[in-house]
Amino acid sequence: MKVGCADSLLSILLVDDDIVDVENVRREFRRIDLDLDITVARDGQQALDLLSSGQIPVENLVILLDLNMPRMNGIEFLRALRDNRAYDPVPIVVLTTSDAEPDRVSACDLNVSGYMLKPITFDDFVITLDAAETYRQLRQ
Repeated sequence: MKVGCADSLLSILLVDDDIVDVENVRREFRRIDLDLDITVARDGQQALDLLSSGQIPVENLVILLDLNMPRMNGIEFLRALRDNRAYDPVPIVVLTTSDAEPDRVSACDLNVSGYMLKPITFDDFVITLDAAETYRQLRQ
């Protein structure tokens, strides 16, 4: 199954430092037969570096973001990303173990298009990708 618009395939920037969680996300995408380009960044700073270098095109990009990471955590990454208007149309879905109210409020205040608790399931992925695509289309 391909997800995206016309000939443009959706690409994923997965920002997560936990290799087990990264592999679980990759496995779930393979299991539901999604043909996606997935790039992994181990923390928010690495993700910002990849984006600012142009290595990851913003078109058809969805960011899946953990909050609890070293060096630059997810909330710090969101603040830095939202300070740059070029990234406004990019949907960001938080995938985290944190069910803390302050984390949810901070993420929502920074315009995330979804907030999901790990571990995630097939149904969660479908809902996430649908929400991200709707968000991306509304922001264009």
